[in-house]
Amino acid sequence: MIPYIDTHAHLSMLERRGIDPHRTLGGLFAGAFAGIIDISLDPGDLPARVREFSRYPAVRFAGGLWPHGKVIADRAALVPALEKDIAAVRGGAAVQSGDNANAASAELVCALGEFGLDRHWNGEDHASGGSADTAGEQELMEMQMDLARRLSLPVIIHSRDAPEETAEILKRHPEVSGVIHCFSYGAEEVKTFLDLGYFISFAGNLTYKNAGNIRDACALVPAGRILLETDCPFLAPVPHRGKPAHPGMVEETYRVAAELRKTTVETLAEQAAQNTAALFGVRF
Repeated sequence: MIPYIDTHAHLSMLERRGIDPHRTLGGLFAGAFAGIIDISLDPGDLPARVREFSRYPAVRFAGGLWPHGKVIADRAALVPALEKDIAAVRGGAAVQSGDNANAASAELVCALGEFGLDRHWNGEDHASGGSADTAGEQELMEMQMDLARRLSLPVIIHSRDAPEETAEILKRHPEVSGVIHCFSYGAEEVKTFLDLGYFISFAGNLTYKNAGNIRDACALVPAGRILLETDCPFLAPVPHRGKPAHPGMVEETYRVAAELRKTTVETLAEQAAQNTAALFGVRF
């Protein structure tokens, strides 16, 4: 059995999509599944997620502020609040007694994120009513990049329809390392982010027939910079497309990535484990 790692999952969202997260995780970890990084999107949810999922020794956590309109507007208060939440977890206040015996509380939070720029949902004309405050969205990202520097944490970057703007902000923070998660651009953009020192993570959309640009990018990423994820419950890979995703589905993304890179799934899984350790300091 292959020890897969899912470096980007939203475990707290699984139940509302009809998936029992504890039954799913119990089954995966009873087998060879190696580990999961659970990702925060919303203000204040990090301590609750740690309380629920830190019972699994092979789960680590990241906390960040996705650029929702209300978050952008209240960024001056919410970024300091995020810092306090991270400190609470690291201090053990959010961890139940006896949970995650294989990881000290200080090691549970392994990254800051996800956060970044989204010109799809936050475009000026988007019907969802997303924020068009592009300056505020950029400042929210800058504030979290600075927080990552102060906390010595790598970052998990969300970038959709904003490759140039994202790269410009990353350039201003050369002391911060991180990953472009759920990479959705092509060969030109992947070279830009690689030149900035970033890791590149591919999700289930790599398996889609219309993802030629993403596939081209995947083939170009050096072995020492690639990561794999589900972004569950979103972007279920083929043959599960259209269903809610869970971490176990990451094996399909590993399979396609291995084919594109002309290597074996076993070799890719071993490399992904090494890269997870190198970026996040996590060895599952």
